[in-house]
Amino acid sequence: MYRTLEYLSGISDSDVSRLRAVGIHHTNQLLHRASLEIDRKRLSRKTGVSVERLFEFVNQCTLLEVSGMERWVPLVRRLGINSMRDLHAQDARALHATLVEAIGLAGAPGVSDVQYWISQASGLDIIEEPEPVKTIAVIE
Repeated sequence: MYRTLEYLSGISDSDVSRLRAVGIHHTNQLLHRASLEIDRKRLSRKTGVSVERLFEFVNQCTLLEVSGMERWVPLVRRLGINSMRDLHAQDARALHATLVEAIGLAGAPGVSDVQYWISQASGLDIIEEPEPVKTIAVIE
């Protein structure tokens, strides 16, 4: 689904301007242009938006792609679920119980909704994780 970049949590007006200057106007374009680490590095050099921020934004874009989850993304992120990998690792009943505890039974999504989100997570997990930083042993 197409959403403007301003929809992303934590994105600044400066980030939006820089991304639009290179032809990225909505979240779907950002998702497709920054899924791979090499692409995030290239985009970072062109825009001045850090690779880490781009990684955070692109993970938000994938969460927005989960059918039926858009309304719940801010809450799910506050619960520490910031990527498809995080979502896929969840137990549906436990996540549902946490959501009910946070917002009450009347406003919470159903268990079947949460199960559906988690089932979509493996198919939508297209974001390449950053390479781990290699530490160099210092000889004293």
